[in-house]
Amino acid sequence: MSMNSITDMVIIGGGPAGMFASFYAGMRKASVKLIESLPQLGGQLAALYPDKHIYDIAGFSKITAQELVNNLKVQMEQFPIDVHLGIQVLNIVKHEERCFEVITNNGTHFARTVIIAGGIGAFQPRRIDLPDARKYEETNLHYSIHDLNFFKNKRVLINGGGDSAVDWALMLEEIAATVTVVHRRDKFRAHEHSVDQLMQAWVEVKTPWEITGLTGSTSIKKVVLTHCKTKATEEIEVDEVIVSFGYLSALGPITEWGIELDNGSIIVNSRMQTNVPGIYAVGDITTYPGKLKLITVGFGEAPTAVNNAMVYINPDAKLSPGHSSHMKIGAN
Repeated sequence: MSMNSITDMVIIGGGPAGMFASFYAGMRKASVKLIESLPQLGGQLAALYPDKHIYDIAGFSKITAQELVNNLKVQMEQFPIDVHLGIQVLNIVKHEERCFEVITNNGTHFARTVIIAGGIGAFQPRRIDLPDARKYEETNLHYSIHDLNFFKNKRVLINGGGDSAVDWALMLEEIAATVTVVHRRDKFRAHEHSVDQLMQAWVEVKTPWEITGLTGSTSIKKVVLTHCKTKATEEIEVDEVIVSFGYLSALGPITEWGIELDNGSIIVNSRMQTNVPGIYAVGDITTYPGKLKLITVGFGEAPTAVNNAMVYINPDAKLSPGHSSHMKIGAN
């Protein structure tokens, strides 16, 4: 194996943290391969809610998930990042010092360091547990939204009490004919400011109610609701139903890589290094005392991992490259 065939860094995961880590590695003049299991970059943002607004990204009062992904792509394109989409990493094998073999379902890559930015791992929505619910997934039962205009002038019912449910309701208020939010608890789990906006919006909020029935031959025509305390029932006519119960995730092959885990997350230290020297992790897949699973936190973790990976590659390298305003950045 020629040393020229070894990449400085293989970054596993093409969500926001992985994309920003790739860009930042380019700033450090590292050679980078980015491997993503989905057919497009952006992770959950692009796959699950591209039209949803995000409000806690520094410098933006609000930005849609897809706009953020597009901006990250433009940022990455300043450097020759070698991107591999639709590829799953199956195993990582450590060979001689500072050499890792990254085995995928489509070939093998060699790297001096590895940064895992796998988000929440492989994910799927928490489905509503009702008879025949699966058949409606082909018509008007949704677990994510890819085009807000699809719901234009329709009667939309949203089931859920987290940030996604509340945000979708606020975004659909001016697009749909009607919006009804159903949540089985009295209080919402979403950010307080968003809940305040919901209560002031032209959205019907029904708490504490839950969906107990769906009726219709090939698509849902009516939703049966049951009050969680009084057990009273009522029916609502709908055109579209959005269920927002969150997502289930699985780490998949990561559990077999010899990396220390805690409750499904990768344990890292203050350098974002795992228990395996030379393997780092960033973003929602990581855990440490005080960890917050926010996009902005992942953005901060990425430079920490990259800079420490550079020192791992070359112990004489500087940990801090200085301020970016002093650097000349552009495509190589």
